[in-house]
Amino acid sequence: MARQEDKILGRRLKSSYISTIVSITLVLFVLGLLGLVILHAQKLSDHVRESIAVSVFLKEDAGESEIQRLKASIDALPSVNETRFISREEAAEDLMRELGEDFVSFLGYNPLTASIVVNLKADYANPDSMQVFKQRLSGHQLVSEVDYQQSLVHLVNENVKRIGIGLLAFSILLLTIAFALINNTIRLSVFSKRFLIKSMQLVGATQAFIRRPFIIKGVIQGIIGALITIFLLIATLYAGQRQIPEMAMFYDMNMLLVLFGLVLLLGIIISLISTYFAVRKYLNIKTDFLYYY
Repeated sequence: MARQEDKILGRRLKSSYISTIVSITLVLFVLGLLGLVILHAQKLSDHVRESIAVSVFLKEDAGESEIQRLKASIDALPSVNETRFISREEAAEDLMRELGEDFVSFLGYNPLTASIVVNLKADYANPDSMQVFKQRLSGHQLVSEVDYQQSLVHLVNENVKRIGIGLLAFSILLLTIAFALINNTIRLSVFSKRFLIKSMQLVGATQAFIRRPFIIKGVIQGIIGALITIFLLIATLYAGQRQIPEMAMFYDMNMLLVLFGLVLLLGIIISLISTYFAVRKYLNIKTDFLYYY
């Protein structure tokens, strides 16, 4: 009879242990997915910002050597991501492809001028920095005009700001919910051992002695849950890349490692704090109230 009770108790303990790990894993996985969304959203916003082109139109009498020196000086600026020189002939070919007509033959000459297309780094692709960049180049003796889509720059930056605030608010909300869910799961696990805690206390065990195995077990559960979560996130990234190969260009291994480290840290911290307070509750509770809580 005693053996059968031990088996039943053992199965219950295993079931409680596994259910706690599963709960931690699911919550951390949702948080990890949100982290991936934030990382990719940041990469995507940087890509969009760096795709905004600033056209530096050159004067007709600009020599090739002078243009190369100007291009090199622009490349050396800390705000510049990349530059591309477009000759008059290339500009005409691009426009003819867009129009579908040979306007050069119709006009009898090529009215377009050579230009240098500049893409700024994401941090500088904002209205203020781009205006400073425009003013800086407009005064150059080889430059006839500097032009970019100001409305597009403003729209992109406003949308990025709104999306960032929304993701931040959602992250805080989800983190609070995650903490509450993991906390409740661990409290239920500790609740099933409240009589054992009180029995150990009655025979003279110190609070630190009683608390230690529960905290170690909680931390181990957090680590296991976090490691499973990291594996699931890697599998999700792999599956996403197979479906959308272009996603690979947004991957940043250092940022992914930071994200995985945060998932592991969250799993440990939340499990540690939840276990500590759950055990403390039953250490401080009166024996008569064990049947009610």
